[in-house]
Amino acid sequence: MRQNIHPDYQKVLFYDTSAKTGFLVNSTAKPSEQMQWHDGNTYPVFYLETSSASHPFYTGQQAITRSEGRIARFEQRFGKRGK
Repeated sequence: MRQNIHPDYQKVLFYDTSAKTGFLVNSTAKPSEQMQWHDGNTYPVFYLETSSASHPFYTGQQAITRSEGRIARFEQRFGKRGK
């Protein structure tokens, strides 16, 4: 394997500002800001607006659309097909 061609691999904190939680992940990214984490160490940090901690799909808070009204309007407009 060739030497000195791979980027530096370090721990990076991805911090979700809306949920106020973070994920410590190994990454080759080099953010300019740093933040102290729960373990007392300081890590480079990326600030995120949405992550799995705050996204409605992952938290189960997504809106479920009701389709009964749409089906009734379709059947009223085009008639109910069937045998």
